[in-house]
Amino acid sequence: MNAGIFRRTFGCAIALLAGLALSAATPFAAQAQAPYPSRVVKLVVGFAAGGGNDIIARILADKLQHELGGTVIVENRPGAGGKLAAEYVMKAAPDGYTLLIGAAGAMTIIPAISVTPPYHGAKDFTPISMVAAFPLILAIKADHPAKNVKELVAWMKANPDKSNFATSSPAFTLATELFKLKTGAPAVAIPYKSSNESILSVISGQSLLTIADPPPTTPQVLGGQVRGLAVLDPKRLGDLPDVPTMAEAGVPDVNVSLWSGLFGPANLPPEIANKLEAAVMKIMQMDDVKDKFKKMATPTVGSSSADFAKVIDAQTKTWVEVGKAANVKLE
Repeated sequence: MNAGIFRRTFGCAIALLAGLALSAATPFAAQAQAPYPSRVVKLVVGFAAGGGNDIIARILADKLQHELGGTVIVENRPGAGGKLAAEYVMKAAPDGYTLLIGAAGAMTIIPAISVTPPYHGAKDFTPISMVAAFPLILAIKADHPAKNVKELVAWMKANPDKSNFATSSPAFTLATELFKLKTGAPAVAIPYKSSNESILSVISGQSLLTIADPPPTTPQVLGGQVRGLAVLDPKRLGDLPDVPTMAEAGVPDVNVSLWSGLFGPANLPPEIANKLEAAVMKIMQMDDVKDKFKKMATPTVGSSSADFAKVIDAQTKTWVEVGKAANVKLE
């Protein structure tokens, strides 16, 4: 073959192959550069439907769809006080499509009181924003003879075989153990999958009391199904003005406020984390969102990622101390 013809033929072949390679790579390049989100985003919740975190997740998911311009769904993975859901998200790809609505119990208390901590809320995840913060409420059945905390403690001491408490999270368990520690009241834990189930357990008489979050508890107090004996916070709740604080009820050292926040797996790309952070901060300032949360006696927050990480670190250290004092450990 003539050398010139060979060079021209070889050059055409190389150009053809290069063109084929470029055309084959183009779909992948386009996919990699597709704006986030380009497919369904999952908000994973570690509790059954109907509980406080589930309600919060569904309000947030609805708003995130509009802010992000994509589909956002809630996926319930209840179990182990939210730990199973946290571990599921921790192991997910850090691409922003699997996120966690993490409760304080799962993200700070479980790591603090576990014999072998499964994760650290700020180091093994990407804290995006604290969505809401809320105090807890001590509630008993409406027709129970105890009319206040002092009478309840006396009743529990006189009836230790009938004293138990419903709990759906290590956060509620540890709060109740702190109450027991400060009052000397005996009680055995009965586990449930959501705080809504805990409240129903009290209403049905299966459990004596529960310390739970406001979303499922406040409506039952207002409806007369349960009696709110105290709020575990220095201030009374605006929607429950007649329910005293623990300090007012005579137990000043039992103050426990919890929160729910949005997390991603560790190493979430900054551009995705920042986009989610900005969206949550905006959503939590919307009047209609504030109104929905207010009905659950749950103030909105919408913190920065940096501030959220600081809270997680500080509370984890605090719960380590409380766990040791109450001699509470998770195997």
